[in-house]
Amino acid sequence: MCVKPSCEQETLSSFMIKFSVNLLDSLEDFLSTFQKDLSAVSGQIANLQDRSKDIDNRLKSRRRIEKPLSNLLVDLCIPPALATLILDTRVDENWIPAITEFERKLDTLKVRVRVKAARDLSEVAEGLRIVAATKLRTFFLALLEPVKTSMTTNLQVIQSTVWMKYRPLYIFLQRHAPNVAHEIQRAYAATVRTYFETGFRRYLRGLGWIKARTAEKAENITSGAGESPDPEVDPTRLSYARVDGPGVVMAYMADDKNHKEPLEALVRSALLVLMDNATAEYSFISTFFAHEPRSNMHSKDSSGSVMSPPLLSPTNGEFEETRSNPGSDFGGESVAPRRRLTSITSVMSAGAQEPSAKEEQAALNALWKQVMDPVLDYCQTFIQNAIDPPPPVVPLLTIIRLTEDVVAEVQRRNCSPLETYIFTLRLKMWPVFQKLMGEHIDALKKFAEGATSGYFRRGTTTDAAVSSICRRYVGVFNSFVALTDQAEETMIFSNLLRLRQELSKLIVTHTDKLTDPVAKARALSKFYEQLLQGISNGPRPTSHPKAQSELAYWRERDEEARRRIASSHGHEIRTVRISLDLQPQPKYLAVSCDENVVKNRVQDRK
Repeated sequence: MCVKPSCEQETLSSFMIKFSVNLLDSLEDFLSTFQKDLSAVSGQIANLQDRSKDIDNRLKSRRRIEKPLSNLLVDLCIPPALATLILDTRVDENWIPAITEFERKLDTLKVRVRVKAARDLSEVAEGLRIVAATKLRTFFLALLEPVKTSMTTNLQVIQSTVWMKYRPLYIFLQRHAPNVAHEIQRAYAATVRTYFETGFRRYLRGLGWIKARTAEKAENITSGAGESPDPEVDPTRLSYARVDGPGVVMAYMADDKNHKEPLEALVRSALLVLMDNATAEYSFISTFFAHEPRSNMHSKDSSGSVMSPPLLSPTNGEFEETRSNPGSDFGGESVAPRRRLTSITSVMSAGAQEPSAKEEQAALNALWKQVMDPVLDYCQTFIQNAIDPPPPVVPLLTIIRLTEDVVAEVQRRNCSPLETYIFTLRLKMWPVFQKLMGEHIDALKKFAEGATSGYFRRGTTTDAAVSSICRRYVGVFNSFVALTDQAEETMIFSNLLRLRQELSKLIVTHTDKLTDPVAKARALSKFYEQLLQGISNGPRPTSHPKAQSELAYWRERDEEARRRIASSHGHEIRTVRISLDLQPQPKYLAVSCDENVVKNRVQDRK
């Protein structure tokens, strides 16, 4: 059976339908709004993610430049302890590391000139530089006072123990206060020049007093031959030809009026004292006043200084830092950008150029010459007075050999200006030597000509004179051989060869006066035997080639004279035997070979 709904039910149903529709519409609106809000939140989340990434990148960038920036700040900042030391303390050993640190700060400020902080500190650094230069100038000039006030000051000790210790301070002046460095250099040169000039003047004056007590005059080989005693050749005096030999003559020895020294000893003392002082001074000047090459500041320990915190740069200071505006500190004026320099060396070379090695060496040589110039003049005058008037030829050759040995020692000590000076002195001695040898040869030639018996003149030579000349020749030859290491030296042995030729002519000319061939041969053999014995007793009779050839030369002539004697003896014996055979004589007369016996019996027979 069908039941119809009532009006209330219809109303309720319609209400429920409307409510559901409204609820669905509300839900639809809510879902639509939620979707919009969800889209907005999603956009914000994406934005936050982007910001997070950007912050993370910025953090990484800051961390990447944190240590280089810290290193830059440390390099630019001048520690208070460093400033206090320069301003309030006197120069001492503590200044050596401090000045090295301060110089590094100055160089860093020059390199970082485009950094505003560096420009802010430049005035402070400049003030400290001026104070340091002023104090260092006073300090170095005070070091010269002991040299100025006393000649007993040991200059080499002060140079090696004081000046060289504080050389880093002078290097600082060379780089950052060149005018002050030049002033100190000039003051040093003037002070040490006076020191050496006074000392050498007194020393050489004392040597001159000793030289006046033992004056030796050069005489030719024939002077007073056979009449006056032969000049003795002392082999011990030949030891003065070497640097390694007897001790030098001390200055106080000149006060003893009885003290005497040979000429070679005095010249050797002057040259050795000059060599030791001049080479030591050259070594000091070449080391102390030489320009020190700049070291690379951006090293691994550039910030680990004694005055700064120990912060190290992991990138060795090579990073691309953000540059400040160059015109920000100059009233807003724009500064033209300049090319970025790649190294500290290029920055320093953009300013004052350091001298080349050749120019610096020439400057150091000039400084040495300025210091030693009076000493070189005194020594040159002393040696010139020693060889003018000329001494005997053997002492002169001893002095020449000494100069050669001194030149070799100076070369080992690497002092080129002194080497040139000594070499020039030696060149001046060789003409004097050649002149003396020429006088000996000419005198011997004239003496031999006087021995020739002519129609209007008579021979003036005697056996004693010729024997004396032979002894003098032996002394000269042995001395020359002892003083000459080389087998061939033209200047020495060519003159000896000429002298030997004249001596040989003299011996032959002198013996030609004898009419008896046996007596003549016997006289020749006597002189040759004297020469052979003298040369054999020389210092190097077998080791030197010239001594061997000299012995061979005189031995050959001696053997020739002996052959003449032997042949004359044989002829005389045969004559005697023939004459004795004509008359009956005892048999022993015929077989006797003794010359004296034969002569006596011949005279008895007559």
